[in-house]
This record gives sequence, structure tokens and C-alpha cells, in this order.
Amino acid sequence: MVIGKVVGTVVTTISHPHYKNRRLLVVQPLALAGQPEDGDFLALDNTQAGIGDTVLVNREGNGARQALNNPDACVISVIVGIIDSTDLTI
Repeated sequence: MVIGKVVGTVVTTISHPHYKNRRLLVVQPLALAGQPEDGDFLALDNTQAGIGDTVLVNREGNGARQALNNPDACVISVIVGIIDSTDLTI
């Protein structure tokens, strides 16, 4: 699981059948101060998230397919939740 921020959308004219009727969003992973940041990645939206939302993303293929309820889906990353707030206590 990865916590990230939605920073964009992807629009396609042709897409794989498993992507039909689903939004494809660009997610920027969030990291703690001083930790290296990973690059942006694409994720299928399963929650109606929008640009600027903080989201929880399942980035493991089998779990992503289970979230979509499609065992044959060719997908790795799926947004499975929108995060309302976070609190980091050290």
C-alpha cells in the first residue's frame, strides 16, 4: 500500500478492455521528510478520487485484481481509498 496525492488524469482514445469505464489517474507518492521520493505512477480509480485528493493505493497485482473483482485484469495499481486526514506522531 502507498499513500499518494492525485496530480493528474490520463485520457486515452483506445484502452485495454479491463480499463473500460474506469478513470486512470496520475499519483505522486508521499514520503516523510528526508526520505527519497519515488516517481509518479498511474493507477486505476476505484473510489471517485480527484486531483488534489490524498489516496491509498494498492500497488500489488493480485491485491489490485481482487479490489477490481477481476482475477484476469492486467493491472498493478488501484486506488482503494480516499484519505480524509493524516496524523504523524513521532
